[in-house]
Amino acid sequence: MCGLIGYLAAHSDAELSRAAIEDSLIQMRHRGPDDGGSWSDDDVVIGFRRLSLIDWEHSHQPLPYLEGRYHLIFNGEIYNYLELRERLSAEFGAVFATEGDGEAIVAGYHYLGEEIVTHLRGMFSFLIWDSQDRVLFGARDWFGIKPLYTYSDERGSFFSSEKKTLLSVAAPGVSQQVDTQALQHYLTLQYVPEPASMHKAITRIDSGTCFTVRPGEQPITRRYFNPDFPIKPVPEPDKLYHEIAEALRDSVAKHMRSDFTVGAFLSGGIDSTAIAALAREHNPKLLTFTTGFEREGFSEIDVAAESAAAIGVEHITKVVTPQEMMDTLPLIIWYLDDPVADPALVPLYFIAREARKHVKVVLSGEGADELFGGYTIYREPISLRHLAAAPDPVKKLLAALSTRLPEGMRGKDLLRRSSIGIEERYYGNARIFRDDELRANGLLKTYSPNVSYTDVTAPYYAASRHLDDSTRMQYIDLFTWLRGDILVKADKMTMANSLELRVPFLDTEVFEVAKGIPVDQKITKETTKYALRRALAEIVPPHVLNRAKLGFPVPTRPWLKDVMYDWAHQTITEAGTGHLIDTGAALRLLEAHRAGPHDYSRKLWTLLVFMIWHGIFVEGRIRPAIPEPVYPVAV
Repeated sequence: MCGLIGYLAAHSDAELSRAAIEDSLIQMRHRGPDDGGSWSDDDVVIGFRRLSLIDWEHSHQPLPYLEGRYHLIFNGEIYNYLELRERLSAEFGAVFATEGDGEAIVAGYHYLGEEIVTHLRGMFSFLIWDSQDRVLFGARDWFGIKPLYTYSDERGSFFSSEKKTLLSVAAPGVSQQVDTQALQHYLTLQYVPEPASMHKAITRIDSGTCFTVRPGEQPITRRYFNPDFPIKPVPEPDKLYHEIAEALRDSVAKHMRSDFTVGAFLSGGIDSTAIAALAREHNPKLLTFTTGFEREGFSEIDVAAESAAAIGVEHITKVVTPQEMMDTLPLIIWYLDDPVADPALVPLYFIAREARKHVKVVLSGEGADELFGGYTIYREPISLRHLAAAPDPVKKLLAALSTRLPEGMRGKDLLRRSSIGIEERYYGNARIFRDDELRANGLLKTYSPNVSYTDVTAPYYAASRHLDDSTRMQYIDLFTWLRGDILVKADKMTMANSLELRVPFLDTEVFEVAKGIPVDQKITKETTKYALRRALAEIVPPHVLNRAKLGFPVPTRPWLKDVMYDWAHQTITEAGTGHLIDTGAALRLLEAHRAGPHDYSRKLWTLLVFMIWHGIFVEGRIRPAIPEPVYPVAV
């Protein structure tokens, strides 16, 4: 877990930007408080901030290789680096000057070329400059765990782990250029879908892609990872469950590789409990961490503590108050770079801050739901099966009936959704403002009827026509919800606290097993993640094996009615977003939520996060105090 920035000049004037690149590293010091440096030649400037976890005394970056022909900057971890180094030595006679994973990448590039990315088991974004062939090669990991932003103009191409560095160094003039299409998508999805960002000129390198770029040319990108779900019958279910357990056990073992103590996040669910239980096999003194709120129904602290006791690990908790939440939200949004309206990122920030007092790296359960079919919404095709099979005239009647029912009435949305197909109905786990809501209520002043969530999902639905509806929903989430929300908050909130987060479920070998699981082994009438639950029956305590998913629930619904009402009202009235969001409509929504009975908390939170983001990155009106990342080195 580190931070990188790189600039490839169009006209051999890179040296002019070295001071600016070095200054920008200060903004990323939270990503790498242990070490930093830069390197340049006539065409390129690269800079790096390091959080050292493997071969911490060496492996400094930018990392030279082959007498300085190559220079690497690399954010992430390669979990099969020992095996990869051994293979490169045996097959090609590769020689290494360090004991780290970064050198395995650059040596692999020298001997295997661009195909090295298909041999990397881990999370990564990296740049390699080849000073002999004068070409920059870069890549982002299979699932999009690590970020990589990019910007190009007449000066050349810029790349960075954080967008804020590009705004300050490469493109200060674009800070006012809010992408209204990205904003419309954000209001629907609660995040900005990749590859866009909320600033029009800055984009993100897609997950599972690599690229080359030469001075004066545009990057040439190719996708090296095209996930598929080749569903096949399972004649021996017990064999499948064994394969799942062993793949996960192997993944956790490799994710435990570190020169420093590894901890684990622990909620009340099966995913994080399984990771913690398997991690304990390698570290009997494992520390686990959870967070919650002092409000009934919005805390998993008790269940997590019970799980920790059952698997025999030490447990540390953090309770978050509403005042802490309000006070810290601007700082959290500064770390995010782009607005993400997932309230769960707030407790994640606080538990990461607590964990960093004890460890430098933690394991977590992200990705299990997308790979193994864990979200309750994935059962919708089963529940709608009979209605979806109805003749078109019946579907039209259901749609018409749904429009006549009062807002919030039970069954209204079910009738609406049963009358439309999966490609129109499902666009990810978060559904904030529907297109018809944005069109009707006048809230979004820049609303365009030519922009729709289907613009985001259509390519993925086209690529998954051969799959059943529940698996298509998984496929959609891999490219949208997972990398747009789940992995953004995981990276940004832990890196804000100079803490590395590792996600063993999002492993190429685990995916190899998960991708072939048939739908009836994932989704049943009674449960989700059926095969995974069976695989973990001997690993996790019984009380979590079939427990419903909660994650880190946040009490925004009751708090926005009382303790957070004045704060929300002030945030809306002071926001400089009146040309984008109708202030009166936002205030009316707040009042309607307060009066009840309908719950508009998710819609309000989405607006509030954007307004604070705008105040920081566009207006410059909100200036969070950025803490200095000074932490003890835990060994």
